[in-house]
Formats: sequence, C-alpha cells, structure tokens
Amino acid sequence: RDFEKELAKRGLMYPAYPASKDLCALGGMVANNSGGEKTLAYGKTEDYVEELKVVLADGKEHVLRPLSGEALKAKLEEQSFEGELYRKLHALLEAHYDAVHRAKPNVSKNSAGYALWNVWDRKTFTMAKLVVGSQGTLGLVTEAKLRLVKRKRYERLVAVFAKDLHVVPELVKAVLPFSPESIESYDDKTLQLAVRFFPALLKLMKGSVIKLGWQFLPEFFMLLRGGFPKIVLLIELASDDEKELGERMGALGVALEKFPVQVRLTKSAAEAEKYWTIRRQSFKLLHGYVKDKDAAAFVDDFIVRPEHMPELLPQVNAILDRYRDKLTYTIAGHPGDGNFHIIPLVDLKDPEVRAIIPKVMREVYELVFRYKGSTTAEHNDGLIRGSFLKQMYGEEVYGLFEEVKKMFDPLGIFNPGKKVGSDLIAALEHLKK
Repeated sequence: RDFEKELAKRGLMYPAYPASKDLCALGGMVANNSGGEKTLAYGKTEDYVEELKVVLADGKEHVLRPLSGEALKAKLEEQSFEGELYRKLHALLEAHYDAVHRAKPNVSKNSAGYALWNVWDRKTFTMAKLVVGSQGTLGLVTEAKLRLVKRKRYERLVAVFAKDLHVVPELVKAVLPFSPESIESYDDKTLQLAVRFFPALLKLMKGSVIKLGWQFLPEFFMLLRGGFPKIVLLIELASDDEKELGERMGALGVALEKFPVQVRLTKSAAEAEKYWTIRRQSFKLLHGYVKDKDAAAFVDDFIVRPEHMPELLPQVNAILDRYRDKLTYTIAGHPGDGNFHIIPLVDLKDPEVRAIIPKVMREVYELVFRYKGSTTAEHNDGLIRGSFLKQMYGEEVYGLFEEVKKMFDPLGIFNPGKKVGSDLIAALEHLKK
C-alpha cells in the first residue's frame, strides 16, 4: 500500500497487485507470483520481475538476471557455487526440455510447483523466473527490480448482473475486443453477505453513511424486483483519452444488449467504488463479522480455461453443498481468466469439519484436473496444496521439482514442507483449534 501511494504520485502503477493489496507486501507477491484484477490485461508478477538479489545456500547474495550468448557461456564456465548451480539447472532443463514445456498448464496463469518452463527457451536463461513463485524454498529474496507501467488517466466500470452462469463465457468473449483492464466477479452469496452486513460495508467505504446508502438504492430496487443474480461481473475499461473511453463504454453497452443480463454503466470512480468494495472486502466481511466461524482458504484459487466455467462451477457448488450443514462459502474471482476464489466459513474446532477439509480438496481438485486446470493461479501452494503437485504434473515433472529443490537447498532449510515433500494431513495439524 505504501509502494502504491508513491507510484500514484508519479502516474505509475505496478499492475500485478492482488485484491489484498492493503494487507500484502512486495516480498510475498514475488514469492507467490501474485496476480489480481488487472492480470487479464497486464499479466502476473513473473512478467514484471527484471532481476532479483537472492541469498542462496552458500550464504552469499547473488544477482539473478536474464543471461544469453557470451554472458551465459561465461556463467556456465564460472568456478563458483553460482556457476555450479547454473550448470546443473541448465543440464536438467536441457535433458528434459520437451517434458518441461509440455507440463506447463494450459491456463493463463499458474503458481503451482516450480516454473521450470519459464527459465530456459534455448536462447535466454532466466534463473530469477524460477525463484519467482518459489515461496522462499530455493533462497531468500532480499531485493527485487520490478518493471512498472504508466497508469491510464481515466477508468470506467460496467457492472453486469446475470441470473445464469452459462451466459458468462460468451459474454466474456464479447467483452474482450473492447480491451478491458479487468473482468472481475462475485456470486450471489457474496451479494447476500453485503446486504446482511450492509452497515459494516458502508464503514469500509469510509464516507457519509446516508450518502453511501443512497448510492446503493438502484441495487436494492433491482433485488426487490428480480431477486439476487447468480453472478455479478465487473468490467473495467481505461484510457488516456476521456472521449474515446466514453465511446468505448457506449459501444460495450450496446454489445451487451443481446445478453439476458442487467447492466449498469458507471459515470465516475465514486460510483464504481461500491462494486469494488464488495469484491475486494468480501473476505474481510466474512472474517470479521461471521461469529464462531473461520474463513478457511483451502480450495481458494483454482483455475481452468474460461470456457469450462459453466460446467465446472455447478459441480464445485454441488461438492460444497453436500457439506452445507458444516460450511458456508462465497465465490469471487476473475472470469476472464477462469480463476475463482472460494472462501468456506467453517468451525475449525469441530473435528468433523477438520475431517471434511481434505475430502473437499480431493473432490474439487479431481474436477480441476479433469478440465486440465491448476490448483492455484495466484496464491501458490503453501502447506496444503503442495501434496497435489504430483497428481497435477505427473511423476517425471514432480521428480524434477525434487531435483531442483536439492540443487538449491541441499540442507533442506529454506521453508521446508512447501512445494515438495508436502504432507496434507500433517499440514492440517497446523490449523488453529
């Protein structure tokens, strides 16, 4: 949040920020290979890291930057710990080049495992790409050099309310030619949560309660007339030319008329803020205002190709609904990428709930793998998702992950239990009771 304020003064932006930008730090974003609401247009953290300073297993700080040609040749011949690491990793990636590149998930973003496919393209060797998203398991990042982009001067939001999930893929396809900065979503349960805790939501928006409440009147009337939509989509357009932006907004509004949805074209950032607050603050509402329950993020970040969403989401809902006496949940996410965040609310003191968690994970991830997706697009593996990496990537590529870990961390001291050697049941013992 401090970084963002300084960039704003200079008209710049680091576009790979997550929705939790008020809470997170840059080091964690590099370690997780984070993304967020602008990833659709701009990409993830891995696309903005120019170089890293990293303390490796020899206890020394090393600068990792892209190398090619004579510079790469010199590094591979260097008689040092770093040179040896380059030689081993280069040999491993060259020997398994095809298998590594086949293993890359066919989705727009992925933080599961080690991003071996990003390191070597037979022209340029970029070891920093391996460290991004490695969650501190290969070394300690002390400094990151990041690429920034110029923030566009004008932004406008279109809110779309849909009663049928099946309309979303075609709608998203119709929106993409308008070059959206982001396409975000939240579900009916999130909207119900916002209504239930409306005074708390207004406090998060920080302004006159009466004025803010007045802003929500159109949405309340819509709910009274037609009930809750199944999903709300937030489509943001941006431009340095205000007139061009207005024309594009109007054209988008016309393009959306063929879909069975309700549409709100906002006229200002203040008008858009109510929708962004619901999207960004739903976790805070869950965590802070639902008593005797914990927001347990264990199937919170899966991704599939967007066209699979109408088939996948009802099946995920059906899995979760089988346990509805023990959990409630909301779904938000990035439909332009097919990436969704499910946040279940559970009583972690209940032994039955603790037994349910691995069952739900296995059932949901079986579905995700059936659609060739990834367990984590942005949030990374952590303690509990690492145990699914072998199932996701197969024995050969998981074996390469293990070899990479041994190369970088022969003593096993860098954040053990993540990425490789994960044990789901043992990890669940760390849940608070």
